[in-house]
Amino acid sequence: MRLDVSIVIPVYNEQENLLALFERLTAVMDRLGIRFELIFTNDGSRDRSGEMLQEFQRLRPAEVRVIDFNGNFGQHMAIMAAFERVRGEVVVTLDADLQNPPEEIPKLLAAIDAGHDVVGGYRKNRQDSFFRTYASRIINGLRAKITNIRMKDQGCMLRAYRRSIIDSIVASQENSTFIPALAYSFAVKPAEVEVEHAARAAGESKYRLYDLIRLNFDLMTGFSVVPLQIFTLFGMTISVLSTLFVVYLFIRRLVIGPEAEGVFTLFAILYFLVGIGIMGLGIIGEYIGRIYKEVRRRPRFVIRNVYERIDE
Repeated sequence: MRLDVSIVIPVYNEQENLLALFERLTAVMDRLGIRFELIFTNDGSRDRSGEMLQEFQRLRPAEVRVIDFNGNFGQHMAIMAAFERVRGEVVVTLDADLQNPPEEIPKLLAAIDAGHDVVGGYRKNRQDSFFRTYASRIINGLRAKITNIRMKDQGCMLRAYRRSIIDSIVASQENSTFIPALAYSFAVKPAEVEVEHAARAAGESKYRLYDLIRLNFDLMTGFSVVPLQIFTLFGMTISVLSTLFVVYLFIRRLVIGPEAEGVFTLFAILYFLVGIGIMGLGIIGEYIGRIYKEVRRRPRFVIRNVYERIDE
């Protein structure tokens, strides 16, 4: 049975926030008076999150469904598992930490009703650390130049998608992907709306610095070959400069004769070129790694159980 709206929430060790999230989210959706479902994906939580989600499903079996992973596969895979099972004509993604208030969901649905197929939220007065806020701005600018995907706030998970966009995302079957960017690549009429942002009331962020770096590597290499092209152009420039430098040294030797000076300069140049070469191998390795993940065809995630009401 098709519903009006599906709300997708990935959950990893969020027991302190889940009860408040459930109460506020159901209150918002009940007030809207539409047919909806809440799909929680328990991404290998080690606290009581899984038990609490099952209790929510027992309290409201008609609206709540719980996907239980047998391990931690990451936020985006948790969302993808829910995308494969959504029943709504419109799908909204929401983090479980309450930093994006559920009360902002009607703003996104209004933009969808206005004719947009993808609606992203961008955070008003972002309540994050200085480092995360300004690092995000730099990455947003870099991503826009490399991929031509225009998003004001790629880190905001409060987003709404029409079902056709979700179907296209699911059909892609990618192992490493960045869902908001993938959705924008399929969108015909995307939009963004300003949403409130609150400081985390309990628990801690699940994204470490390494996770953020990995996520942005996936974004850059998954949607553009510009890094490879930049490195190729840089390599060509270095080759030309190196050739000119060799010619200069040859002429200098003919004019001045053999000399021992400049050895450390040559070593510095050598180390610089070796560093550039290693960096290039890393960039190439990122693309080869993506190919490797795709061709080995291992399951992207493993579901232990799905808790839902079975309609006869």
